[in-house]
Amino acid sequence: MSQAGQNLKYLRKLRGWTQEEFAIKLGIKRSLIGAYEEERADPRLEVLEIVSDTFKLSLDDLLLKDLSNTGNSYLAKRRQQKMMTAERNVIHFVPVKAAAGYLAGYADTEFIDELNTFTLPMLAGGNYRAFEIIGDSMLPTPSGSIIVAEKVENVEDVKNDQAYIVVSRNEGIVYKRLVRNNRAKNKITMVSDNPQYQPYQVNAEDVVELWQAQMIINKVSQQQRWDVNSLANMVNNLQTQVSTLKKKMN
Repeated sequence: MSQAGQNLKYLRKLRGWTQEEFAIKLGIKRSLIGAYEEERADPRLEVLEIVSDTFKLSLDDLLLKDLSNTGNSYLAKRRQQKMMTAERNVIHFVPVKAAAGYLAGYADTEFIDELNTFTLPMLAGGNYRAFEIIGDSMLPTPSGSIIVAEKVENVEDVKNDQAYIVVSRNEGIVYKRLVRNNRAKNKITMVSDNPQYQPYQVNAEDVVELWQAQMIINKVSQQQRWDVNSLANMVNNLQTQVSTLKKKMN
């Protein structure tokens, strides 16, 4: 008996897709997804080929094996494949479209294992992750840039004026420079590189992950150009913000 219907359902839920989203990716009607998952119809060969290519599975595995079964674990095979293809410093990539899912699944190994990965041999050994950022609050780093960052285990280890990816319950995933106030250890000040954005504070207890920025990856065509006057104004505004923050801290 074919396992295709149940396997499609398992793989869809593993990625967190609705039937509608899965149908769009496969180029078929949503009603067909329901029919396949309820085993009222058998998936067509062209659909199975798309699924096998997407999830890096053979047609035999898709048709004959129960992928949710521990003995045939799809996730275990995916982990093994990634270990074989990356010698060290496997970096999981969190695109903007996965940001909402990341907030719920950052501690879920199954969710993390389904993220795309890459390696950067110039990085020293460590725990790295890459995040796509949007918006202009960190200009001249343009929207759409990829921030490669190293995990910081404790808020106490935050270095003032360094750039971090901050994952918090209320703010989501943001890229900012951080300033800690020794008098208010339960607060962290978030500072934008773009002086048009004012600093603000978050509660340290709301922060669930911290990643210190190590590298920025962006497209050449997205490089922001600045004239001398703009740069001078930016420096003056940053100096004013720093002075204000120092006065508050003292």
